[in-house]
Amino acid sequence: MGFFEKIKQAFTGEKPAEPTAAEKKYDEGLAKSRQTFGDKLNSLLANFRTVDEDFFDDLEETLIESDVGFETAVKISDELRQEVKLKNAKTKQAVSEVIIQKLIELYEQEGADEDAKLHFATDGPTVFLFVGVNGVGKTTTIGKLAYQLKKTGKRVLLAAGDTFRAGAIEQLAEWGRRVEVPVVQKPARSDPASVVYDAVKRAKTEKFDVLLVDTAGRLQNKVNLMKELEKISRVITREIPTAPQEVLLALDATTGQNALTQAKQFKDVTPVSGIVLTKLDGTAKGGIVLAIRNELHLPVKLVGLGEQLDDLQNFDPEKFVAGLFGGLLQSTDADQQQE
Repeated sequence: MGFFEKIKQAFTGEKPAEPTAAEKKYDEGLAKSRQTFGDKLNSLLANFRTVDEDFFDDLEETLIESDVGFETAVKISDELRQEVKLKNAKTKQAVSEVIIQKLIELYEQEGADEDAKLHFATDGPTVFLFVGVNGVGKTTTIGKLAYQLKKTGKRVLLAAGDTFRAGAIEQLAEWGRRVEVPVVQKPARSDPASVVYDAVKRAKTEKFDVLLVDTAGRLQNKVNLMKELEKISRVITREIPTAPQEVLLALDATTGQNALTQAKQFKDVTPVSGIVLTKLDGTAKGGIVLAIRNELHLPVKLVGLGEQLDDLQNFDPEKFVAGLFGGLLQSTDADQQQE
């Protein structure tokens, strides 16, 4: 059974079991994106008469408005021209199903060689370096991840490497108190690399399992940011040659295409191993994951699906697709029954 068939089966009354807690979180967290995406597609199809060039122009515009990205929208539209002819899709229901199928297939293809897992050291401390502009939820993500790792029995240490803002240090310290995890910090304006050095030494000496490092995100001064991140990375690698195991870029899903722009800029500044997509539950812009895959070829590794401590989830492509397109598949079935 193909990927599309499995997803469709899950939303046509043939689901074999109750959804898991993680599936429910994806379903709830993507409700806004699913509804908005469905509304846009249904609006496009409301005046459906025939599959012509005007239809494909409107489809392209609809996809761009859904934040799947310009390149992705054009690619999907071009491929659909051939697919619709090939399958001789003429009804509203048939065309809608082909659109969803093509979105899912493209999503699967772009992520075929993707590694969405977080990598941990086989020996000694694991180091995750977090980058991203201020306000995207980077520090909150670190706090929630620390909580979850601690729940699995790991000893976790945090490093307040964003010394540019006193508020960032205080915020991470507060998260440390909240989840009962120690934080290495120095006064504002201290050298970030010296904070990270102290944190790495402590992680090694006291045998912590995981060190999570916060950093500044001043993209308006790329040269200084690049030098700062390079210095931090050198300090980490000098002390632990296999680290950092992950360099995770935090992006705010609510900003849509701006998040994609930020990702491109950060890729120019520092190597990135994966994306943390925050605030996914508070946005209708879930389609940005398609754009990230198609245009950046960076794996999404963590997603924020709510405000609770356990609402930070490992990214699961199938759960994401089911959460984003499930309602649309249901609606196409309803249309089919009415026709």
